[in-house]
Amino acid sequence: MNLALSVLDQTPVISGHSAQDAVAATLELAQATDALGYTRYWCAEHHGLAGVANPAPEVMIARLAAATHRIRVGSGGIMLPYYSPFKIAEQFLMLEAMFPDRIDLGVGRAPGGDQRTAQAVAAGHYNRGEHFAEQVTDLVDILSGDVAEGHSAYGVLLQPNVATRPQMWILGSSDFGGALAARLGVRFAFAHFINPQYGELVARSYRTSFSPGVERGPYVAVALFVICADTEREANDLAAAVDLRRVQMASGLNVQIPTIEEARGRAFDSRERMIIERDRPRAIIGTPERVAEAVLFQKERFVADEIVVLTVAASYASRLRSYELLAQAFTLDRTREVKADAN
Repeated sequence: MNLALSVLDQTPVISGHSAQDAVAATLELAQATDALGYTRYWCAEHHGLAGVANPAPEVMIARLAAATHRIRVGSGGIMLPYYSPFKIAEQFLMLEAMFPDRIDLGVGRAPGGDQRTAQAVAAGHYNRGEHFAEQVTDLVDILSGDVAEGHSAYGVLLQPNVATRPQMWILGSSDFGGALAARLGVRFAFAHFINPQYGELVARSYRTSFSPGVERGPYVAVALFVICADTEREANDLAAAVDLRRVQMASGLNVQIPTIEEARGRAFDSRERMIIERDRPRAIIGTPERVAEAVLFQKERFVADEIVVLTVAASYASRLRSYELLAQAFTLDRTREVKADAN
């Protein structure tokens, strides 16, 4: 089975490990998935969370792109409400100058943490995403050199001056992101791992309302939470750790990613079991056969051009093994060059 598969990495900090361990594991996974034939590797932005360790995707992208050869590397995403669109354009053009035709610029409007932390990151001026559409429009215009007269960036030299541009994406878990991506003519990735309910309707609306812009035609990716294991027993153990993580998050606990051992020693009350049952549709966990079937179902449901896989597992070894098994299940091409394909 041939399928375009990509990686979304939150740089998880597993219980008993340090942030340095998490960063090292991200580097190892990027190099492994590069060799396995994955299409792109996205770094997520989060702040103030003990379970993830990457508040600066633009820094991580430079490290990963330098350590890999063919895979595209980018943000999944930059939380644009924190930042100046002009500065983001500069950062990603610098990355594009270093790694031509290998950089993705995905943007989102969520805070990637709690509101108090968001205000700290934004020096008290976090806008809660109210100006996101305007900021993304500015970013598109700045990168295309089409800034209107009267805009603060009009006539300003954008550096570095390079011929290529990062591939632009809007990330979302609602119809807002899809509608904005369609209006601006950029690629769209729906976060099924956040909202598993009606994403196929958002994707359909994006396709039907798409206006050519940055891209000539629509392009949809769906981001799925997936854990693939060699055996059913291992899959069940890994699922139990995910269940515990869901309960911890719903209870407001800011802790590291639990291990299988921690999950085995945990009994859940009726309220916690309701949380687990509610959140299970957000994840695909099982052996390669079951996972491949579920992934293909979502691809067909979304009419997706690409699947982006998020795997947060109870150990770094099991996370790496999951991506290996997926590559085997879908027979990824390890020799294919990944470029900025035109629509």
